[in-house]
Amino acid sequence: MCADYTSAFRSVVAGERGIDAGELAENRGWDFAEWGLGDLGGFEAVHRRAVLEHRMFRTMPAMPGASEALWRLSDAGVWIRIITHRLYVNWGHAIAVSDTVEWLDHNAIPYRDICFLGRKPEVEADCYVDDSPEVVNALRAEGNAVIVFDAPYNEQLDEPRAFTWPEVEHLVGTFVAESGVALQSTLPGLDDGIDRLRSRLR
Repeated sequence: MCADYTSAFRSVVAGERGIDAGELAENRGWDFAEWGLGDLGGFEAVHRRAVLEHRMFRTMPAMPGASEALWRLSDAGVWIRIITHRLYVNWGHAIAVSDTVEWLDHNAIPYRDICFLGRKPEVEADCYVDDSPEVVNALRAEGNAVIVFDAPYNEQLDEPRAFTWPEVEHLVGTFVAESGVALQSTLPGLDDGIDRLRSRLR
């Protein structure tokens, strides 16, 4: 949810078809069925090319407000762990991992550790933020607290729900206050103040 995957993938699909990106439906399902990717080899084939040839994981636009909200949470002592299933493309792990880490640094996303895996319940976090219906349901089935990041394909999921990153920040702050989760010291080696963000985003 830190990166706008849909926007980036839309550009790739539009480029491969030679059409304007605006011709691809905004309200899409989890599997992008609305875009009819069969003529391009199906979702998995297009995703593979997007990652390995177009280097999409390096160039995706960031979601508005993600960096600022995450820095405020981190500065408040929230341990931020990035959990991503980026190793979906066989024989492309080096590119997927390196492009992901480069993207996080370039977009000034703070985190204390990062996990590349599909089974998110295994990381034992206190609270999760996710948009995948499958992942949210699996996490909640294990008794985990999950904030749903709103998307057209997850409208059926129960609250709590966030539509923006400032809303995520508020919900996480409320969860921390109510649950008594232990807070951490500020990340070391960083200057104080908003100038830190501006310098990283240049």
